[in-house]
Amino acid sequence: MTKIKEHSSHFKGNLLLRKGLICWFVLLPGFLPGKIAGQTVLSDTAIAIVDSQQFEATFFDTDDLMKIVLRFDITYYKKKKPTEEYLDALLTYYIGETDSINKNIKLRARGNFRRTFCDFPPLLLNFWVSDTLGGEFRGIDKMKLVPHCKPAFEAIILREYLAYKLYNILTESSLRVRLLEIEYIDTHKKSKPIKEYGFAIEPYEHFDKRTHSREVNMTNLTQKHIRPDVMDRVAIFNYMIGNTDWSVPNQHNVQIFSQFSTKETSLGILVPYDFDHSGLVNAYYAYPFKDLPIETVRDRLYLGICREMEAYQDAIREFADKKEAFYKVIRDFEYLPERSKKDMINFLNGFYGKFDRWDTIVSDMLKTCKDF
Repeated sequence: MTKIKEHSSHFKGNLLLRKGLICWFVLLPGFLPGKIAGQTVLSDTAIAIVDSQQFEATFFDTDDLMKIVLRFDITYYKKKKPTEEYLDALLTYYIGETDSINKNIKLRARGNFRRTFCDFPPLLLNFWVSDTLGGEFRGIDKMKLVPHCKPAFEAIILREYLAYKLYNILTESSLRVRLLEIEYIDTHKKSKPIKEYGFAIEPYEHFDKRTHSREVNMTNLTQKHIRPDVMDRVAIFNYMIGNTDWSVPNQHNVQIFSQFSTKETSLGILVPYDFDHSGLVNAYYAYPFKDLPIETVRDRLYLGICREMEAYQDAIREFADKKEAFYKVIRDFEYLPERSKKDMINFLNGFYGKFDRWDTIVSDMLKTCKDF
């Protein structure tokens, strides 16, 4: 197999370039690409232009499965689960049957529950700025990766990946994901490589550019500060998939963005993530918070803001329209066993079974909705 080595310049780039000073550098003379011993040397200006203008990130534009190899000290990673310390790693991906590309990256652990509970906690991949020049990962600085929690439980990962894909059907204001087949090789000791499914999550910076928005990190906000149509969509979606593991005030498993292209600039948009504690995923470790009036994650509980009945009826109409699209995404997903797909569809049937002439679903929402 031919290995194509991508050389990194071993610097992370001037952080000022990411703070709106790109044009200032561009106007200065002398910051142009040059030649040293036959190699192209790129200045900070060139990298800044590439990072922000010339190359558009396309990693999440496809649903194609991507096969990668990650080589790093897995023994140390699983033992320490470092959240501050970055480990050196080598990422390999394939551009043909016989050709592959290597990237020197750094990685660390991330997450809350899964970092402490899982044998293999979620990863944060940190790329060199110079990697924005081309390749599959162009334009990506840091990227979240969700691996298997423990060996032989990869169906959980695939079901959570599908939860993201279902929300993608509802709105462009959602985080995109890319399915990966990952081979892990431990550089600390000789052992049999581990091959499991995982998925990457669209970085917030990419979401910002794609939706013309900006992150909002404030802990004094409630559901009243979210655009009503967006808030209801998120709440009903979480109700549909049986997810109670979210909160707006704490920004727990949701991220608030300000979207400047809308007229309601004083209200934010809400984007949910981390669906592993939902009934749709049905992870073996998932359970509801003890103060909630449900016993398992397979029990639905509506946690959205209280509205008039007519508002709820309008909001659920979108879900009625998308029912067949939801089911098709699950049925057509080739990597999940039929038994798991059938279970997911049966669980969604419990949601759609409440769409009757008595508006059972609206009545249930009104019983447990929250006043903020």
